Amino acid sequence: MSKGERTREKILSKAISLASVCGLQDLSIGKLASETRLSKSGLFAHFNSKENLQTQIIQRVRDLFVEKVLMPAISQPRGVPRIRAIFGNWKRWIDGGSIPGGCLALASALEFDDRPGAVRAEVVGMMRSLLEMIERAADIAVEEGHFRPDADTRQFAFEFNAIICGYHLGNRLLKDPEADGRSEEALGRLLASFGPPGATTEQRTTRS
Repeated sequence: MSKGERTREKILSKAISLASVCGLQDLSIGKLASETRLSKSGLFAHFNSKENLQTQIIQRVRDLFVEKVLMPAISQPRGVPRIRAIFGNWKRWIDGGSIPGGCLALASALEFDDRPGAVRAEVVGMMRSLLEMIERAADIAVEEGHFRPDADTRQFAFEFNAIICGYHLGNRLLKDPEADGRSEEALGRLLASFGPPGATTEQRTTRS
């Protein structure tokens, strides 16, 4: 990796940490330059504009999500165990295990939902890819017999994401000590509602 690439990596890492707390739109170029010990002109030499910096932050967040949330889950057995692993990893991501301000993906989705432009387009692409990831995990659960054959996996992805968003709100904003337990209960009900008629949770997760 060249010196320029190392500098860019350093800038993006610090920018993600700052943006996770203050938001992408309020990310201060001056603060970022100070934190990375670069001049504003030196920082812009790497990204050309604040908008380009913001879009590259989103791209890096997507890569980090795959690394920290998705890839560890793939090592789990196919089907419901993998879905549960994604859920647990995502909650740890929200808790600040990788980024101090929590899930920048969800925060950016709220921040840019009504802001047209390149950054919003990047956020939309990231969120769609995350929903598709959940849908694919649900498709695998169907293949494994953990979900009923006619399961609407897009609906599952929607409801899974709704629980994650609820956990984000309850844990980070409301500081609700019951957020973790309630999210687990909600996931359990969701999994049960998609399972084959009459099957217990244990049967759905161990069926070969």
